[in-house]
Amino acid sequence: MEQKLVIFEDNEALRNSLVYLLNSHTDYVVVADFNNVNDVKRQINLYNPDLVIMDIDMPGKDGISGVEDIKETRPQTTIIMYTQFEDDERLFKSICAGADGYILKKTSPEKLFDAIAEVLNGGAPMSPMIAKKVISSFKTSRQKDTIQIKYDLTKREAEILQLLTKGYSVKLIAHEMNIAYDTARSHLRNTYRKLQVNCGKEAIAILLASKII
Repeated sequence: MEQKLVIFEDNEALRNSLVYLLNSHTDYVVVADFNNVNDVKRQINLYNPDLVIMDIDMPGKDGISGVEDIKETRPQTTIIMYTQFEDDERLFKSICAGADGYILKKTSPEKLFDAIAEVLNGGAPMSPMIAKKVISSFKTSRQKDTIQIKYDLTKREAEILQLLTKGYSVKLIAHEMNIAYDTARSHLRNTYRKLQVNCGKEAIAILLASKII
């Protein structure tokens, strides 16, 4: 069955290009596209999309407010921010609002398709430059120790958190660490409990807010 997509992008040429590109894929169908999010709740209720591609900077309400409205209206709809902005504040606000991925507009079509497939399968895709910002704290042993000490994480939990911030799904984490799926899921549950969050994007938001990453 085709996955239903809705696009919010005020640049008409780019929006039309995205519609054409995504409709060329046999697994997706763009059921609607809009140049603003001023009526987003009604539109989401009307089309019930599986995934939304959301620009940030639009006339009227911005895309981050649009994400909040979508998650309030239809929480199961996944959302990829599709933007030219790389700054930490917008990234943090998008994640806190409920965005499931954060991709730059300069991302290649192939990578965009990869990101869509990943987020629909429970991952948290990010462009390389965005991921670099998010996982910068894991570059040195001291920073890893800071993560572990602040939140009382085990070494394995800190390693899994590192993979989580790269956008890995539970399945990919299990494969990367050569552990069972249920074991990876158990470690993630323990990590969420220690961070006092319910999901991966909330975990990333907590780390950003605490200036650890």
